[in-house]
Amino acid sequence: MTTFLTGATGFVGASVARLLVAKGHSLRVLSRPRNDRRNLDGLEAEIVEGDLARPETYRDALKGCRYLFHVAADYRIWVPDAAAMHRVNIDGTRALMLAAMDAGVERVVYTSSVATLGINKDGTPSHEDTPVTYDDMVGVYKQSKFLAEEEVRRLVLHHNLPAVIVNPSTPIGPRDIKPTPTGRIIVDAVSGRMPAYVDTGLNIAHVEDVAMGHWLAFERGKVGERYILGGENLALGDILAIIADIVGRPAPTIKLPRAAIYPVALGMEMAARAAALAGAHWEPMVTLDALRMAKKKMYFSTAKAEREFGYAARPARNAIRDAIEWFRANRYC
Repeated sequence: MTTFLTGATGFVGASVARLLVAKGHSLRVLSRPRNDRRNLDGLEAEIVEGDLARPETYRDALKGCRYLFHVAADYRIWVPDAAAMHRVNIDGTRALMLAAMDAGVERVVYTSSVATLGINKDGTPSHEDTPVTYDDMVGVYKQSKFLAEEEVRRLVLHHNLPAVIVNPSTPIGPRDIKPTPTGRIIVDAVSGRMPAYVDTGLNIAHVEDVAMGHWLAFERGKVGERYILGGENLALGDILAIIADIVGRPAPTIKLPRAAIYPVALGMEMAARAAALAGAHWEPMVTLDALRMAKKKMYFSTAKAEREFGYAARPARNAIRDAIEWFRANRYC
């Protein structure tokens, strides 16, 4: 029972990989040649060196695989080159799905994101069918994930791709080696580098619960359906208060208006673009798109996944605590 997995070197993919091995799957994982592979340490898996943007590097490796978990994505809030992200998230997803069908893969779990979903203006939790259009997508990452999910749905509908779609919310926890944007918030808060914050809201989920959601979707999800894999809806101020309580540090109390931060974000983006032209690559700490996203509270409901295949999420405090412990153990803070 060989399963092909993308994204195993990343955050969510690392937890999915370990769960699949625990469930008895033989793993064949895709990794770019120069990827940081610390998340593969101790994992029994065959490594295929390749790139989602180059189907010829993995097409043969899909042969003989019964299942595919496509977890990998270029996840950055800001990029200097939108085309590069599109090549991975949209073109790479399409090519991988076509190659999987050619190889006779029996079942696919595709990792999308809540970034593709609608947001209720009144702050109530959104669900899988909350109305949304491409024009609602803020920034290159959301746009690319929206179009990639649309492509998967098209292949399901018109070409019988046997895919189930999952939409993780904001995972946190162990093995966030990059770290993700939310992981950086935790590291900065623990380190005392976040004296103020913007009023917004997030849905916080333990990465291991999200991984289990992938497994449950694989076992019991309906082809062509999508399922939110989330946790607890919390205002950013409440998240920072939980972090402060866990580490014994005063919580930030200054709530900044977004308008005051826009000039800072613009300056950081200009500096990052100039650095990219000079061959150096770094992400701005604050971006214009992140501020635009923060206008809405990104709250979601997991009722469908709970009802259809028994998804469950632990309290956000537990997820935050585990993330802090991992970051501290690995000297991020």
